[in-house]
Amino acid sequence: MRNEFTVFSILSLLIISAVAYFWWPPIIWSLVILLPVILLGIYEMFQSKHAIMRNYPVFGRGRYLMEYLRPKIYQYFIESDTDGTPISRIFRSVVYQRAKQVRDTAPFGTQLDVYEEGYEWVNHSIAALEADQLEHHPRITIGGPDCKQPYSCSILNVSAMSFGSLSKAAIMALNGGAKTGGFAHNTGEGGISPYHLEFGGDLIYQVGTGYFGSRRKDGGFSPEKFAERAALPSVKMIEIKLSQGAKPGHGGILPAKKNTPEIAAIRGVEAGKAVLSPPAHKAFSTPIEMMEFIAQMRQLSGGKPIGFKLCVGRKSEFIGICKAMIKTGIKPDFISVDGGEGGTGAAPLEFSNSVGMPFREGLSFVYDTLVGFGLKKDIKIITSGKILTGFHMFRAIALGADVCYSARAMMLALGCIQALECNKNNCPTGVATQDPELVKGLVVSDKKQRVASFHKNTVHAFVELMAAAGIDHPDKINRTDIYHRISKNEIKRYDEVFPYIAPGCLLKEETIPENWKAHMAEARAESFKGDLQLS
Repeated sequence: MRNEFTVFSILSLLIISAVAYFWWPPIIWSLVILLPVILLGIYEMFQSKHAIMRNYPVFGRGRYLMEYLRPKIYQYFIESDTDGTPISRIFRSVVYQRAKQVRDTAPFGTQLDVYEEGYEWVNHSIAALEADQLEHHPRITIGGPDCKQPYSCSILNVSAMSFGSLSKAAIMALNGGAKTGGFAHNTGEGGISPYHLEFGGDLIYQVGTGYFGSRRKDGGFSPEKFAERAALPSVKMIEIKLSQGAKPGHGGILPAKKNTPEIAAIRGVEAGKAVLSPPAHKAFSTPIEMMEFIAQMRQLSGGKPIGFKLCVGRKSEFIGICKAMIKTGIKPDFISVDGGEGGTGAAPLEFSNSVGMPFREGLSFVYDTLVGFGLKKDIKIITSGKILTGFHMFRAIALGADVCYSARAMMLALGCIQALECNKNNCPTGVATQDPELVKGLVVSDKKQRVASFHKNTVHAFVELMAAAGIDHPDKINRTDIYHRISKNEIKRYDEVFPYIAPGCLLKEETIPENWKAHMAEARAESFKGDLQLS
């Protein structure tokens, strides 16, 4: 019935146009607009892919137009400062302000509901310190007893984002900002491109399950290629990626549209096809083999700091890794902990929403496990998971981190507008696309300075928070410094929400806390799968 109506409408329009032409010839120019619409309507009546457009030719496209425009309309005309996902306008704004070196103060008090469940705050001190008297750019030395080239790392660094996921201009701006600001730039699992080396900023070379940049033709790990890349002067640390927060257990995804010949050559893959990294490593299959792989990488790199990154899944698996450290005597120099809410350019919805331990639980667990095994003194913890402000840094360090990563905030500093087009290759700001016409819009000379400014101003905000709390060094921050609202009438300190465990308590059976015993019994140094005990 609808199609018959459409046919009748089109025929009527043609007849009316023909008749009108004899009365007033200029009416024919209306067909310049009407004819394409008529042809579109005829096509949509007979296409079979879209039911709405088949049933409502031309008019049905309004649904898709509104679907496309809805997030844009909501973002710019409807959402409040505290709304907006995954990052609210209030936090996007402060990143932009600090990147542009404009006023970042807030008028008229907080817009947050301080009595809402989940609200958190820092305990200040009456004996507050002068921020100007503290170290303006705190640095943490990363490198355990077996490390020959320790690295003095900024307390805030660029988290893993690959060339491929990001444009070459974005990579250059991030690295230029890192060089200017004296912080590190994680390459992401896509490997080291010429754009990572353009400005000579410090690099953390990430090696994922695809071994890009250190890859044999069969997809396995190449010690020779790794040694060549690790020897680059810009490479200060190496990070083995086990998993990431946005899609743990899945492996990286580079959409086919982003896999240009240049990117394919850098990664050692075929251009124009989607690149799906394996979900697990081939170079090792047990915790003990993983420690041996770390030792191999340390030797091949000339003793540079070696660490690994993970989003915590089964607790017993991480405990098994710690047992392997004890058994082999081989320890990483650092561990990067990503939260299940981590960002990515592309991930299946189920993984983004429902896989992986969230940041706070994962970070506190890793710290407590290392303390419980007596390993923390030799291993630094880096963390990521929506690190956007000085408070987010303070909170992460209170939970056990030594150093912070930030990815999405660095993208915002580059000019990202949270258009949520990262996986479609049409990022309007040129940050997350390989389209040359869009990439041209990102001016590296301007954006690298914005990245450096965001870093400088955010670290300064963190130092001011430390001073307000009466703390003169990051290693003195602990869980007693943060309060968390459980409900409208209940408040707990972080050490009550995430209780500490005693140093070394996991080394002896009789001192293992009751709520750790099942995980400890399951964990094995010889297998990631462990020995699951079901009652």
